[in-house]
Amino acid sequence: MFSKPTAKVQVIWQSKLVREFLAEFISTFVMMVFGLGSVAHMVLGGKMGSYLGVNLGFGFGVTMGVYMAGNISGAHMNAALTFTSCALGRMSWRRFPVYVLGQFLGSFMAAATIYGLFYTAIIDFSGGKLTVTGPTATANIFATYLPDHMTLWRGFLDEVVVTGMLQLCLLAITEKGNNPTLAGTEAIVIGILVVIIGVSLGMNSGYAINPSRDLPPRFFTFLAGWGSQVFSARDWWWVPVVAPPLGAYCAAMMYAIFIGFNKRQEPQVLENPKMSEDRRISVLPKTVSHQYGVSSLTPVSVYPEDRPSVLHHP
Repeated sequence: MFSKPTAKVQVIWQSKLVREFLAEFISTFVMMVFGLGSVAHMVLGGKMGSYLGVNLGFGFGVTMGVYMAGNISGAHMNAALTFTSCALGRMSWRRFPVYVLGQFLGSFMAAATIYGLFYTAIIDFSGGKLTVTGPTATANIFATYLPDHMTLWRGFLDEVVVTGMLQLCLLAITEKGNNPTLAGTEAIVIGILVVIIGVSLGMNSGYAINPSRDLPPRFFTFLAGWGSQVFSARDWWWVPVVAPPLGAYCAAMMYAIFIGFNKRQEPQVLENPKMSEDRRISVLPKTVSHQYGVSSLTPVSVYPEDRPSVLHHP
């Protein structure tokens, strides 16, 4: 029999919000360890890493994260997608800080893990000096930085559009009322989607497309010795925080307009109990707008009905 303090802790541990917080933490941690590790190989490992390897690392890191927590929290792993899920009424706003805190802490711990694992390689590559820019820069292992050919506002637009593509395709993958993937394959297809986004649209801004992917590791590098330049370099730091939620929300609205509002409504066949068994009447729903509003504005989870939708990215 549990003592009162132990029983209280057990009750807290089994709370729905606590379980969702822990699920977002561990799924984001898994995604980021694989993703940042692949970037470390590209930056530090020479022939042992590549840009394709980065896309595969993040893509299948996402897949593993969805398998890890999809049945508990929906495995968002992305504050922009959590924001959109709340904005569209899929989940309550009071869960938003719980999800985002779990994602941020998981991402921060992943950055610390990669720093510890690759510390000697980082020091050897950089000559012992932790820099943000230049030929021996290593801060880009952990967060995105704008390349020379991009302006700040072009980078902002890039993040809006690329995040929008992520959200748009996620809705197509997961919405049961449209043409979803086969049951059990959602995590793999979502991972492939992230790989496709990386290889086709990732060059301009590094496709952060996720505040939870970019801000916590950036803050870690600030604490770990890279200094304030991680925030001041071309004033880029705020763009991966602000642009992805805007892009995700706009894309969800586009999906609702172009796909959700235009889905063909099948007539329902209802049996009239006052008529004979062989006589039936075919009727349409009383309010088409209500039916469409539910199907298009609320992303459908690939997991049990009481879970938020699986909306990820890196």
